[in-house]
Amino acid sequence: MMLRGLVNKIIPFSSVDGPGNRTTIFFQGCNFDCKYCHNPETINTCKACGTCAFVCPYGAVEFLGDSVKWDENKCKNCGLCLEKCKNNCGPRNKYMSVGEIIKEILKTKPFISGITVSGGECTLQKDFLIDLFEKIKLLGLTIFVDTNGSLDFSKNPKLTELMDMAMVDVKSFDNEEHKMLTKRNNDMVLKNVRYLASINKLYEIRTVIVPDLLDNEKNVFEISKLIASLDSNIRYKLIKYRPMGVRKEKIDSKIPTDEYMENLKNIALKNGCKNIIIL
Repeated sequence: MMLRGLVNKIIPFSSVDGPGNRTTIFFQGCNFDCKYCHNPETINTCKACGTCAFVCPYGAVEFLGDSVKWDENKCKNCGLCLEKCKNNCGPRNKYMSVGEIIKEILKTKPFISGITVSGGECTLQKDFLIDLFEKIKLLGLTIFVDTNGSLDFSKNPKLTELMDMAMVDVKSFDNEEHKMLTKRNNDMVLKNVRYLASINKLYEIRTVIVPDLLDNEKNVFEISKLIASLDSNIRYKLIKYRPMGVRKEKIDSKIPTDEYMENLKNIALKNGCKNIIIL
């Protein structure tokens, strides 16, 4: 039986999802429930409630009773369907075969250096990723995995072997704070950071800086200390919290100032990190 992956969207060209110009594939579904999630429409799968069809002002979504059908040609990208969906989903997701995704990649292949898979949490579809990665390797493109670190990479050697590098979100170093933020503990996340660094497959660690919610100074101190102990050249990306797209019922925080971000960067530098960027 041919596996199919549930895809949220494919961005043909991205300069923020790994080195160089990359095609990024966003897979649907996530096992974290982050308070500051900027893509809540990627969390769940469609329950066919029909809300998106009823609210669409352009007739781009049709309710079929047990499913919805999205018409890309009629869609004006107003975002109302995503805003009104109570299931953290949307009508644009679609199941795609490896062949269908490769067809999309071939359109951009002459202009990109590699592929990044993201989400949601892409590793929830690990069996499909293995099939996809095997075909991407034949194209001579690099493969980066953007992950929340919930999959035990040490127990998934085939997937880990096929990917070139991982970019791991460490949302909080403190376990209790991590559970408050995501409803999951961070034991596996930190285990993966150490394991991937040990096999030279950890490209980047990312932390979102959220004032008034997290102990950001402590987080950056502990995470940067960990990075320096593993490989000081691993990139540490400090990401400003931005309210755009975030569920207001979950969090209503302010954007950190440039000065605040620079202070956090200096904490990481003093701990021995050599490759720090602010986004």
